[in-house]
Amino acid sequence: MFGPPRPEWLALHTEPIIDPDRPIVDSHQHLWDHPGNRYMAEDFAADLATGHNIVASVYMECASHYRETGPEALRPVGEVELAASLAARVGNTDICAAIVGTADLSFGDGVKPVLEAAIEAGQGRLRGIRRITAWDADEEMMANLIRRRPGMLAEPAFRQGLACLAPLGLSYDAFVFQPQLPELIEIVHAFPDMQIVIDHCGGPIRIASYGRRIEESFAAWRADLRALARCDNVWIKLGGLGMRIAGFDFEWRDTPPTSEQLAEAWRPIIETCIEAFGPSRSMFESNFPPDKGVTTYPILWNAFKRITAGYSEEEKDALFSGSASRFYRLLSPPRRGR
Repeated sequence: MFGPPRPEWLALHTEPIIDPDRPIVDSHQHLWDHPGNRYMAEDFAADLATGHNIVASVYMECASHYRETGPEALRPVGEVELAASLAARVGNTDICAAIVGTADLSFGDGVKPVLEAAIEAGQGRLRGIRRITAWDADEEMMANLIRRRPGMLAEPAFRQGLACLAPLGLSYDAFVFQPQLPELIEIVHAFPDMQIVIDHCGGPIRIASYGRRIEESFAAWRADLRALARCDNVWIKLGGLGMRIAGFDFEWRDTPPTSEQLAEAWRPIIETCIEAFGPSRSMFESNFPPDKGVTTYPILWNAFKRITAGYSEEEKDALFSGSASRFYRLLSPPRRGR
């Protein structure tokens, strides 16, 4: 879905920081230590120090640092424990100001003890759960992706697990591919009291069979997003477009993209999301380190600022910090300046 970062290639292009004092809440960042692809707190801190005013970050589960022993169902709690242990003020940034963990919601009502353990492990920072359900019938697209079973959102046990979230004060991060948005619409209608945020612009696909009918695919994705946006409990994250399913070829070029090139390529998708949900329910995300396969942290945020250059100050405040702060109930307000 994404390639490992290539520091030498990324270093071929740098830019001055646009609007450096604007407060930003990075609503979606990961930490992991995979063979040949390490991105831990010190690596994130180095990216944070590149010039933008990142005031807080939201840690997003990524199947990392699970417990190695104990009951299988409780092993993902280890990731929440790690994120809580790394929560700190680094420069101007509250790293892991909020945490989104994971749990196997297919346990149905039996997932409640796991959620309670995760809440305790989060030390007051756990805000939600993500259980990735992204799947597609296109074998060409899924060739190099993690295999999940289709129809998870419709399974009775999965829905029983989802029903445990809201009573515990937890939101749901939904990572689906665009053909699954109708399934998510059914979930939204079934759980009107649960706060739901859609990751990565709703998973638009521009490769494989979708890439051969882009206009049709885009129209279907846009229609489903608009249907979801009519529900007040649904929000959306703007980002994740550096992943290969988005179909942009920047990683194959001789030099990395400029923020102008990223803004031009990503604008139709991001503006469609904002038009549907409005700035008050839209939030920017870095999706680092996955999107670091395409661009650097400062250029990514420069691209987002170029896309929103014509928006009002109030709209920018919502998109870059306010919406994420409200959805994830951050402990401190955004700060302007250094």
